[in-house]
Amino acid sequence: MNLNDDDSNTDWMIDDESNPAAPAADTATPAPWKVLIVDDDVDVHVVTKFSLSNACFMGRRLCFLHAYSGDEALTVLRNSGDVALVLLDVIMETSDAGLRVARQIREELDNQLVRIVLRTGQPGQALEHSIILDYDINDFWCKTDLTTRKLFTTVISSLRGYANLLAARQRSDALAAALARSRQLLAALDQHAMLMAFNRHGKITELNDKLCTTLQYSREELLGQGGEALLPQPWPAEQQAAALAALARGEPWSDVVGMRRRDGELLKLQLSVTPTLDADGKPSQYIALATPV
Repeated sequence: MNLNDDDSNTDWMIDDESNPAAPAADTATPAPWKVLIVDDDVDVHVVTKFSLSNACFMGRRLCFLHAYSGDEALTVLRNSGDVALVLLDVIMETSDAGLRVARQIREELDNQLVRIVLRTGQPGQALEHSIILDYDINDFWCKTDLTTRKLFTTVISSLRGYANLLAARQRSDALAAALARSRQLLAALDQHAMLMAFNRHGKITELNDKLCTTLQYSREELLGQGGEALLPQPWPAEQQAAALAALARGEPWSDVVGMRRRDGELLKLQLSVTPTLDADGKPSQYIALATPV
């Protein structure tokens, strides 16, 4: 790498502007970002580490891991799942060792989070374009062009991308876990209660198997119907007025009602209806839960 002129001065490498204030003495030091340097030239490891010695992003320093061949790089990545960035030489034990490692990281290790920056001492424009198109990498540099300043910019940009992807993955995992819990609760609820959802116009949009089985209707028969199709006619005026008034205010309503099965039998049920409010505070749908009295 080129460390000539002003780029050899690393004093300009200060904390990212989003860093919090320096932690108090009794505050735990945040874990550093793991950066894996993969190159068969020891000097490249030394220069890279020196050039980034003062780098800090989001209040976290850099921790360097080292590999001197493609096989060593894959071993490190298998054993350290939280490597944020790989600075990867193209030509090592073979002329395409780095390219094979880049592909194995994505395909064999299935690591889509780690950022990969390829570095080479023998660039070719056509080859460079082909590599960028054919390999899932995040940057590609000729070592002679990668000054200290450019290296710092590349590393921080890569760490920012990794941090964003990691946060997105964590949010996705949390949502998936919440969805799994909701499905478990719904499955348990489905065993004991009848469930219906109505749109703002009072038409049935969803219902569970328990309701269909209990009332002897198919799902297709009830979807799109008004809730009154299941209520005895006439519905007691006082009860009806109380229900409509509460729901119009966006408040839940509950009472004992009668629902008629297909065979005409009238079932007494504890019915609870809860409105879901939109951004304007108006009911957008209603969730009804019914259990036998």
